[in-house]
Amino acid sequence: MVFIPTFFFVSVTPGMCMTLALSLGMTVGVRRTLWMMVGELVGVGLVACLAVVGVAAVMLQYPQLFQLLKYGGGLYLAWLGIQLWRSKGKLALNPVDAGPRHIPARTLISQGFITAIANPKGWAFFVALLPPFIDNQAPLAGQLLMLVSIILSLEFICLLLYASGGRTLSRVLQQKGKVKLMNRIAGSLMLGVALWLAVG
Repeated sequence: MVFIPTFFFVSVTPGMCMTLALSLGMTVGVRRTLWMMVGELVGVGLVACLAVVGVAAVMLQYPQLFQLLKYGGGLYLAWLGIQLWRSKGKLALNPVDAGPRHIPARTLISQGFITAIANPKGWAFFVALLPPFIDNQAPLAGQLLMLVSIILSLEFICLLLYASGGRTLSRVLQQKGKVKLMNRIAGSLMLGVALWLAVG
């Protein structure tokens, strides 16, 4: 009763992964964004599992390793944002009649995975909030499977909500002939996430 609303609130709060879903929903549509969600959910599941077994706590004690991961992820997202601003990147929209460019599924999957595992706030959150829901007297595997399944279900629902909102926004902008503006909005979101990752 406590676990589900707690983790739903955290998932639905705007963050790196939700901003990425919104941006992709604007540029490639909800259906293509599902590939990003696959990578993101795998990353979130991995982070959650490592947090429960204590690996994340060890990782947080080595800031050099964590900083490298954080800045690498931030640079990658900043590059995507700049490409959108210049309307020359893989996520940039073609003219309205042509629709969005095709992005390979593996690229979208890796993008979601990198965003999920490169988020230090996600690591810290799972380290802080997941262990209290673990019963030390019961087998760990069954509990971990149940908790991670709930987390991934909530995360998927929230990603769909954000991606659908981005798609709706893109349709409004396209009706007004504002494709360039849409690219720049999505690019700004990407740059914002990159900055958040770098300085957060």
